[in-house]
Formats: sequence, C-alpha cells, structure tokens
Amino acid sequence: MSQGNTGVTDEAIHDVACPIREVIDRVGGKWSVQIILATAQGPVRFTDLERRIEGISRRMLTLTLRNLERDGLIVRKVYATVPPKVEYTGTEMSRELHDPLERLADWARRNRGNISAARAEYDQANSRDD
Repeated sequence: MSQGNTGVTDEAIHDVACPIREVIDRVGGKWSVQIILATAQGPVRFTDLERRIEGISRRMLTLTLRNLERDGLIVRKVYATVPPKVEYTGTEMSRELHDPLERLADWARRNRGNISAARAEYDQANSRDD
C-alpha cells in the first residue's frame, strides 16, 4: 500500500490536531495541573493556591488562573469585603479532569526514580569525550 495515498491530508490532520494540542497544552501545563487539582474539591483563595503550589510566582499564578477561567475550567468569585476576598473553584469540566490528572500524578510519583535512572543510564551510554 502506498503511503502517499492514505486519504488523509496534512490539512485534515492539522484541523484535528490543532484544537486538541491547544487544549492539552492548557490543561497539561506545568501550573495548570496543580491549580485544577487544588480547585477540584471546592473554593480556594489566591493566597492558599500561592502557598500550595511551590515555585509559582504571583504573576504566573494570576496568568494561569485567568487562562483557566477563560477556558471555563475555573470560576473566580470576588467578595465585596475589605480587603477583597477572591476564591477560585473548579467547574464541572475541570472536575471531570481531576481523576485522570490524579492518576497521572500518582504514576509520575511512582516512576520518578525509574525515569531518573533511565536518564542517567542513557546519558552515560551516550556521553562523548569531545
């Protein structure tokens, strides 16, 4: 069978892959996963998210929250208090993601050592004395 005539054009692949890649990039981002997991169980304040997510800057947290809100994955609720109180809650759509993301996180924790060992083995076998 000729590979040149599969009936699927590059344009058709692009039309399907582009939206999928865009969604996966958003929900699979470094900070997005942690925020989705943190907001799945109920409302979380900005400062609580900031404390829970090690290494995230205030700016990156703000940008990621905005993007997740824009995508319909979290809801932002502002209370008219002094100082203002803001809470973030996962939507039904993001709660649907919770279990698969939790399983992925568990897999990553279980296999972190194996991956590190494989990388070290690969690096040793492929190192060059230039």
